[in-house]
Amino acid sequence: MGNAPDPMTRMVGTATSERRQGGQDLGSALFRRRYGLKYAYVAGAMYRGTASPQLVIRLGRAGLLGYLGTGGLSLAQIEQAIGTLQAALPAGEPYGLNLLAEYDDPRHERATVEMYLARGIRNIEAAAFIEITLPLVLFRLRGLARDADGTLVCRHRVLAKVSRLEVAEAFMSPAPEALVAALRRAGDITEEQAELARQVPMSHDICVEADSGGHTDGGIPTIVLPAMLQLRDALQARAGYAEPICLGLAGGIGTPAAAAAAFAMGADFILTGSINQCTVESGATDLVKTMLQDVSIHDMAYAPAGDLFERGSRVQVLKRGVLFPMRANRLYALYCHYESLEAIPHNIRGVLERLFFKRTLEQVWQECEHYLLAQGREADLALARSNPKVRMARVFRWYFAYSTKLAFSGESADQANYQVQTGPALGAFNQWVKGTPLESWQRRHVDEIATSLMEATAQHLQALQMMLVSPQEAIP
Repeated sequence: MGNAPDPMTRMVGTATSERRQGGQDLGSALFRRRYGLKYAYVAGAMYRGTASPQLVIRLGRAGLLGYLGTGGLSLAQIEQAIGTLQAALPAGEPYGLNLLAEYDDPRHERATVEMYLARGIRNIEAAAFIEITLPLVLFRLRGLARDADGTLVCRHRVLAKVSRLEVAEAFMSPAPEALVAALRRAGDITEEQAELARQVPMSHDICVEADSGGHTDGGIPTIVLPAMLQLRDALQARAGYAEPICLGLAGGIGTPAAAAAAFAMGADFILTGSINQCTVESGATDLVKTMLQDVSIHDMAYAPAGDLFERGSRVQVLKRGVLFPMRANRLYALYCHYESLEAIPHNIRGVLERLFFKRTLEQVWQECEHYLLAQGREADLALARSNPKVRMARVFRWYFAYSTKLAFSGESADQANYQVQTGPALGAFNQWVKGTPLESWQRRHVDEIATSLMEATAQHLQALQMMLVSPQEAIP
């Protein structure tokens, strides 16, 4: 460790290098080889197909990795998108699909993984997980085998997005033995796969998620990334994995300076999200793209996460031009303060029905009942009927689904209730491209953004390295 080059030298070489370093030299060469990439750059998944098939295809054709945003989509919609991807990328071009943790409906998570296995999906992005689940282990282990010379081969890749050390440690460790044993007893994996599971981590690729759009703990990258790197090195040394773990950074990356900081701190790759949301290929509506095109770094706020409402988890969302974050936080405050819908004062209920829900709370509850019945979730429905606090949570959760559907509808009639998950990286990116052809979202293409950002990052690091080597020359 003591003789290892510092991250800056590893990223950009020395100031006297004969060949000028470019964007393709940044990050980990192993990570690029692992996925067959031009750059150590990933476009992460975004909810309800915001990271659309078109976005993933455009990246794949350019030798870049993008993950389809499957959260909030039905199994039929996901399967249709898989068909589109595989038809457009038949020559082994890189692509992947998101797997969102399904705490409310774990059966959907298992069914999604079964579909991925049936359709030959090799790469997934695991998001919003706080623990390792059985479907995750199933996907990972089904890809384990030995080649002709006995070398262990991992055909299924899990890129895990994490923001907490204990979750990162779980993904950097082998699959939990109890889950491996359960899959073996059920005949879902072979004896060899169960044995090989002890020799590999759940994920060889970990992405540290700092202050990002969507689900986030609001981490500070200069704190969380070094801590995660230290954890990775310790676990790697203890386990002695044959294939090293690569560690990337996401959250707040919208400019060359931000990307340069990630690589200089030792990131093996970077992952972008919000900056891809406002592009031609994004699945967001034109109205939302126009709303996002001029936002600044201060136009976002934190709000409760609808899928983890009772746990107090948060998402980062757009606040400029909408009232969603204020109203969502108000609902969570009411949930914490009262034990039932009936306990909420009449005047407050009236405001909720008139401005938030656009219908009575009883009508909202009836819709919740119909939804749970249609999903075959009779146990959840029975619990909500018997527990007023749970019933209130179900009604309040409805608002989050409603606000998301509004944002994907393209209708401006109730724009105040739009829920648009995004992060301040987009504000920084908007500032960086102001006055250039990329200022207008109609001219923003995801592959061109990736190339521009990575090449500008290399130039930024090269200039910084020159300044550090010869600081006196940088003084006017």
